[in-house]
Formats: sequence, C-alpha cells, structure tokens
Amino acid sequence: MRVLLLSDTHSYLDSRILEHAATADEVWHAGDIGSLAVTDALAQVAVLRAVYGNIDDAAARRCFPLHQRFEIEGLSVWITHIGGYPGHYAPGIRTEIKHNPPGLFVCGHSHILKAMPDPALKLLHLNPGAAGFHGFHKVRTLMRFRVEAGKVRDLEVIELFPRYLTEQ
Repeated sequence: MRVLLLSDTHSYLDSRILEHAATADEVWHAGDIGSLAVTDALAQVAVLRAVYGNIDDAAARRCFPLHQRFEIEGLSVWITHIGGYPGHYAPGIRTEIKHNPPGLFVCGHSHILKAMPDPALKLLHLNPGAAGFHGFHKVRTLMRFRVEAGKVRDLEVIELFPRYLTEQ
C-alpha cells in the first residue's frame, strides 16, 4: 500500500501535489483542508482519507471526521489534526493514546515536519508539515511511504519549492 501524507493545505493544491497523489494508492490529509476543492481533486486520483482541522468550515466537518482510526495492511492508524507528539500529546489525546495506542499516529496543525518513534507506546508519530502557503514554514512538505505487514516502510519527505514561490 503506497500512501501520500499531507496536511495544512489551507485551500491550496498544485500540480506537483497531484502528481505525487497519482502515484499513491491512498492519500491521507491530516486537516486544515481549507476548501473541499482540495479533497475533491485528491479523491479523483487516489483513495482519500481525511480529517478536518481547526480552520475547516462546517462543510468540511460534515464530510470528514475529527479523528480517523482504521487498520490497513495490519497497521493500526490514527489520524487527527491537533494531536501533539511523543511526550507532548494534546490534552484530548493523552488518555486514549495511552490506553489504546495505534501503531501509527498522524497529525498536522503545527506545520512542523516530524517523524519520530514513541518507544513508551511503541508507535510511530508522523506530521507531514504543511503543503499549503499559509503559515510560518519555509518549505512546503509531504511524506510518502509504504505500509506493509503492519509496518511503515520506505518513509521519505518530499520537499516542494519554498513557500514564498509559486509553481516552478
């Protein structure tokens, strides 16, 4: 299973993101979609799983949940927008993640790219950074990986051009 992971598009989608999405079996969007035109376009090229974020309107909240928990290829996955990271989980996440940890915990919100293990909970945490232009990040980023036999494999960061540039 090939996955493209992104977050914080804030209504922006370009041809490079769509090209990467077209090579994935599934695209996972970790919130702050901005416009349903983004998710509509992504769903045209791959299976889409998404959650809404704090900037998303009522339409996005009707289409997508706050949390997605599912199992794929033997891997338990939890996607949410505001989740924190190992040692600093968001207050609404702490109890549940300690009692029922997934193998992979994905969130967005911070615009800070992170890939880190949580040895105490035996999970991998991923935050793909931000794929849109809104925010303080300098480079727009995505993540790509495979899920196989309950593990994340071949994780890579895709750096798009700097945030202050339009398409190259």
